[in-house]
Amino acid sequence: MMSLLDRLHHCMLADLSGFRPWTIDGQEIGWLRADVVEALRRFPSVFLVTDDAISVQAHLNTFDYRSAAIGEVARALLEMGIVQGWRNEPFAVAAHYGDAPLLRLERAAVPVFGVKAYGVHLNGYVRTPEGIKLWIGRRADNRPVEPGKLDNIVAGGLPYGLDPLRNLIKECAEEAGIAEDLARQSRPVGAISYRMLHQGFLRQDTLFVYDLELPADFQPTNVDGEIADFRMMSLPEAAAILEDSEAFKFNVAPVVIDFLIRHGHLTPDAPGYVDLAMGLSI
Repeated sequence: MMSLLDRLHHCMLADLSGFRPWTIDGQEIGWLRADVVEALRRFPSVFLVTDDAISVQAHLNTFDYRSAAIGEVARALLEMGIVQGWRNEPFAVAAHYGDAPLLRLERAAVPVFGVKAYGVHLNGYVRTPEGIKLWIGRRADNRPVEPGKLDNIVAGGLPYGLDPLRNLIKECAEEAGIAEDLARQSRPVGAISYRMLHQGFLRQDTLFVYDLELPADFQPTNVDGEIADFRMMSLPEAAAILEDSEAFKFNVAPVVIDFLIRHGHLTPDAPGYVDLAMGLSI
């Protein structure tokens, strides 16, 4: 049986010995697996690959040039079977959040290139006579990542051109049928970052976390087909599932643990509380 702290450790990776960094204009942008590095040698007009470094060629010196050139490489990697599950959804790529993006990159290629990605996760909860309860979704069986796993009521990657709030409003409508006026009542409560291996590639993600207290009679309704069904779950039940199974999607676990701490289900006298709370600052 895994502890809650084990769930956080699952989202941490310190050993990058199997990966190599790549840069744009001297800025570290991502980390590449060895076979991806070898594949990039086939594109010398785009990537300069030496024994010491991997960098984007200097002549690709604008956002549009980089987006087009690296986008073509991503398409080639798709044909080679390295990139899988093309989504037709571009993400912004930058060294740090808030910097001007250096290029657009297809979402399916983001983990292959090991670049930083961002998303929004919403804790939708209801106050009941028995205490706070969370609305939890179950991912559809056709999802490319973690099909059938338990998920937040709303969650989604941050595509190019949208800020977190606008993206949250869009995802609220698509995933749970939450109207815009209600979605705008969501409170930003922080961010959770992790770095881990998933499906063989490095994921460096930051999730912007929101809380939304929902009306007692609200019933989420999925629109985009990504969620199979919803259920309301007490905080003790959510904690027990986290400890006893791997039913929750890997990056939903830290979001739910954070909620359990902030809403007082986990208190300082709980075993490992300090390590657990500090572990959310990965």
